Amino acid sequence: MFRRVPIIAITLMVLFMPSGAASAAPCWQPPVVGRVTDPFRAPACPYCAGNRGLEYHVGTNAQVRAVEAGVVTWAGAIAGTRYVVVRHANGWRTTYGHLSESGLSTGDRIARHSIVGTASDSFYFGLRVGEQYRDPAPHLGRLMGRPRLVPVDGSTSRRPPAPRWRCTATA
Repeated sequence: MFRRVPIIAITLMVLFMPSGAASAAPCWQPPVVGRVTDPFRAPACPYCAGNRGLEYHVGTNAQVRAVEAGVVTWAGAIAGTRYVVVRHANGWRTTYGHLSESGLSTGDRIARHSIVGTASDSFYFGLRVGEQYRDPAPHLGRLMGRPRLVPVDGSTSRRPPAPRWRCTATA
């Protein structure tokens, strides 16, 4: 009887505790250096107006980088506007749009932070989970350092830890 208790307890912990890989939301470095000019606005219906991603104002020839490793599932132009769609290991798809140029083709594998292309003036970044558009903003982190106390006795302070990307997304 007593030997079963640890096995049952471990089994229950495995079943009911979220696994890190399956439940952890990604925390990405933003794909461009720029300012969000039009945030995500979910449409009321599949064909209704809204903004299905983030619109950025960027400089001339701004480098656009992949937020995560993946495979290019589509690369091309729609009505003269160039887009690249990348499918990631978790099944999510990110869209990089309003690109002035990109050397990627469908089927290309890309690494995290590798260059997707360049954009000038405006850039679009979208996220789809399954067939549903989601706000990518909670998954885009900010570089945060940890506050440190400075010694007042004149001794040398320790080096602070490297800053880390922090996100607001939880799942």
